[in-house]
Amino acid sequence: MAKAIQIDFVSDVVCPWCVVGLRELERALANLSGVIDPKIEVQPFELNPGMAPEGQSMGDMYLQKFGQSYEQLSERREAVKARAGAVGFRIDMNAQSRIYNTHDAHRLLYWAGLEGRAVALKHALFKAHFSDGRSIGDHEVLAGLAEEAGLDGAKAREVLASGQYDQEVQVAERDWQAAGINSVPAVIINRKHLISGGQSAAVFEQALREIAAAT
Repeated sequence: MAKAIQIDFVSDVVCPWCVVGLRELERALANLSGVIDPKIEVQPFELNPGMAPEGQSMGDMYLQKFGQSYEQLSERREAVKARAGAVGFRIDMNAQSRIYNTHDAHRLLYWAGLEGRAVALKHALFKAHFSDGRSIGDHEVLAGLAEEAGLDGAKAREVLASGQYDQEVQVAERDWQAAGINSVPAVIINRKHLISGGQSAAVFEQALREIAAAT
């Protein structure tokens, strides 16, 4: 009988390594069909909580956050772009591309989790931001992405307009930080075992097999 496994995927929508981590995790889970019965919960983490709603250019953000220009960090960018490409995901960004505040996206993801569609919405948000250059701080864009993920668009607009789940997201973020999570992606298995970073499917698969065997 497949072992029930709780998987908390702590991440931000504007984190490229989180794209890699989620896709590699899903590849591992596909190889573990019949071995484990996973329950994935998408958990919030904001890399830029103080960012203005309208966001800022990638070039400005790199200078502000890392003290280096977009061009100076080209090797770092190309590494994650290549990893994303290897798992079938296209990152198409430049110095003028914008990065947005993700708090409202996390509120929508919280609601999507209650509806059982958080992973689908997470994928839609990743594609909108990294591949299509859409504003994931815009409520109408977010509502459209919710619809793409199989959720009710009218309800999504209601959640966004009302500020619903603001407190729940803030509490969850504080709880994960208090638990020692200070970088993402972070994958927590059964609320005990931490796998950090955009690991390969093989790493996830081995860890999950070992945890399932010991459960």
